[in-house]
Amino acid sequence: MAGLDNVKLKALLADVASGSLQLPDFQRDWKWDDDRIRAIIATVTLDYPLGVVMTLETGGDSPFRARALTGAQVADEVAPSLLLLDGQQRLTSLFQALFQDSPVETTDARGNPVRRWYYVDVKNAIGSPADRDEAIVSVPEDKVQRSNFARSVVHDLTTAEGECAAGLFPLSIVFDTAKVNAWRRAYEKMDDGHFDRWSRFEEQVLEPVRSFQVPMIKLAASTSMDAVCAVFERVNTGGVPLNVFELLTATYAGDRAYRERTGDYYQLPQVWRAIKEDLAGRHPVFGRLEAGIDDGLSSSDFLQAVALVRTWSRKQDGQGTGVSCKRRDLLELPLADFESLAPRLAQAFTWAGAFLERQCIVRAAELPYRTQLVPLAAVRAILGEATDRLGAEDMITQWYWCGVLGEMYGGSTETRFTRDVEQLVAWVRREGPAPETVTDAYFFPERLDTLTTRNSAAYKGIYALLIKQGAVDWHYTDAPLKPSLMDEYGVDVRHIFPRAWVRRNQDGAKSSPANSIVNKTPLSLRAAQALTGAPGSYLDSLAAASDMRREWFDDVIATHLIDPYFLRNNDYEAFYAARAKQLEDMVYAAMGKRTILRDMTDGKAVK
Repeated sequence: MAGLDNVKLKALLADVASGSLQLPDFQRDWKWDDDRIRAIIATVTLDYPLGVVMTLETGGDSPFRARALTGAQVADEVAPSLLLLDGQQRLTSLFQALFQDSPVETTDARGNPVRRWYYVDVKNAIGSPADRDEAIVSVPEDKVQRSNFARSVVHDLTTAEGECAAGLFPLSIVFDTAKVNAWRRAYEKMDDGHFDRWSRFEEQVLEPVRSFQVPMIKLAASTSMDAVCAVFERVNTGGVPLNVFELLTATYAGDRAYRERTGDYYQLPQVWRAIKEDLAGRHPVFGRLEAGIDDGLSSSDFLQAVALVRTWSRKQDGQGTGVSCKRRDLLELPLADFESLAPRLAQAFTWAGAFLERQCIVRAAELPYRTQLVPLAAVRAILGEATDRLGAEDMITQWYWCGVLGEMYGGSTETRFTRDVEQLVAWVRREGPAPETVTDAYFFPERLDTLTTRNSAAYKGIYALLIKQGAVDWHYTDAPLKPSLMDEYGVDVRHIFPRAWVRRNQDGAKSSPANSIVNKTPLSLRAAQALTGAPGSYLDSLAAASDMRREWFDDVIATHLIDPYFLRNNDYEAFYAARAKQLEDMVYAAMGKRTILRDMTDGKAVK
């Protein structure tokens, strides 16, 4: 599968220049700064180990779209014989500094873009190896070294004579024998002592560079994509994991059948962008796709949903043995199948967005589990309009809330994806029992005390359910809150009893934590501005602002599953206990487990 060879650096850089060695398109951009480039050059001049590079043989027929290393001028039609999997930063730095006659585009220590030429100080380089880093010098694009805040010229290196006078050898010519000899002759003419110095410099610096060898692992062209991806992630030192979407971007772009059919490369990122922008435009819960931002529904989520539907269909046709969306399933997803299924899944996610809106979940930050959208969309894509039939959406809704409130999607999800798709489809078709996500989901009252932030799916779920069951705002009291008004009213989770008041009056409310979802409710910004001090003092002002009688406003308060009596009497402990019981009932109803869980908790069977 793999072999190890030692390859001369010069030959390797020549392959970069010719295009024989290129990058698979999933590799990220080269990004080394000036300091690291000087350090790698010093390593080569000292003949110290550079580290192994890893390549993949292509046999002239790469499964990936390839691109040249940064700085290499390679025609698009040139097919590589090797793809570089590991070593991009090192080889690109050495190629630009030692092999091309142009300044290197890099960054300084502050991250600012700069263009630099690299030299080695002849005199300093033949001293102690410990000083070699200091002997490698980078100079500005105009080849003029300055000091005194750029007011004074130290060395003008725009001519060979200026370089020789400064004793700075240009590393960009190190592999060009004719240019090196011409530079040597000019240097030796400068001073009688330069002849001996040059001899030592050539022996200690130039010869190690010319003969430098790089250990290279070559993976055979027959290596599977899954293995290539796994190997890349294990050896790559860039620090950012490679994801399947990036690998598929490269493989789809290299799809020969598509190129022959269309005369162009398949552009997976552009296809995904169009899908995501359409989904986000219809339903903001799917998030944004802007420069540097891809929140909400991700490209990997979409690919997993496609894989689930594909493997489900193949199983029904007898072509596969199971439903799955593991990494291997995505890597083996043919472009033709993706092209066929992507529009179907895009429509399914559109339906899922509308489903979430009916659950009063409309913003990406309020989505309990992004991952639960994957099986939800897959089930819709499989069942189609059957999900709209009498009773079907009730079953899907129960499954959804069991997943959220039972916090079933908080760990590893791929196995649950598989089970949920098969079991939910069978359940909706009346061909099987309720899915395990429904039967295994539990919510215990004690959990309410610990639901304090949006990091919890159940916290977000209860917030949405309060709106769904008819909560009326305490400022805009004309009608219950609804998804279309959330942004307009600035609706968010607000404390009912202010935390500071609870700390002062309830000894910290250790048994009834002030930050729990029990002491919070969805309210507009205008209403929240009035929530100062004890509830008994702010309720009447809210009622007056709404032009409502006290008893009518108490009805508004009750839509939040709050007993207004305890608020008006500033009885926090009684309020907390009563509301916790109401929230439990709401949760049990959403999960379809009212009787079972109430019996268990009332009987103290579960702690």
